[in-house]
Amino acid sequence: MVVFLLGCAEKEAVSKEEPADAIKNSQEVNMMKIRSSAFENGGNIPSKYTCDGEDTNPQLSISDVPVEAKSLVLIMDDPDAIKPAGKVWDHWIVWNIPVDTTEISESEEPAGIHGKGTSGNLNYHGPCPPYAEHRYYFKLYALDIQLDLPEGASKLEVEAAMEGHILKKDELIGKYKRD
Repeated sequence: MVVFLLGCAEKEAVSKEEPADAIKNSQEVNMMKIRSSAFENGGNIPSKYTCDGEDTNPQLSISDVPVEAKSLVLIMDDPDAIKPAGKVWDHWIVWNIPVDTTEISESEEPAGIHGKGTSGNLNYHGPCPPYAEHRYYFKLYALDIQLDLPEGASKLEVEAAMEGHILKKDELIGKYKRD
């Protein structure tokens, strides 16, 4: 009887481990990614992509978008702006980006609908920190819907509309400090 119960316990343990391993492995294989050839994740953003340079967007590559995704959202913001201004500074907001987008070329806006950044911009507005080094988050979301928002909507409106519809998220962080 003891041997029988131990055998059942081993089978139970194996069957519980297999799905977890399968989920873990599928997540590792299908982790949506956003990267840039211009800078490493956590590295310095070249001044070319800032207000001190050409103020043009860096190249971004997108991979492993979930097959069930209906649209992508890209938000670039600066949480370090909170200190003096009292809020996160929104630099770039684009939604309803086609899910087959694998690259956003340097100096080119992605297809999609553009939101209004903190500066009133509808297109990319590069880093321009007034003090110290700031971190800039390029956040990519895969959604199970297309968002029904007008051009010029705010980041808060986009985030509210995305709630409950995010399939995957990844982010790329770059830093910039003015001389």
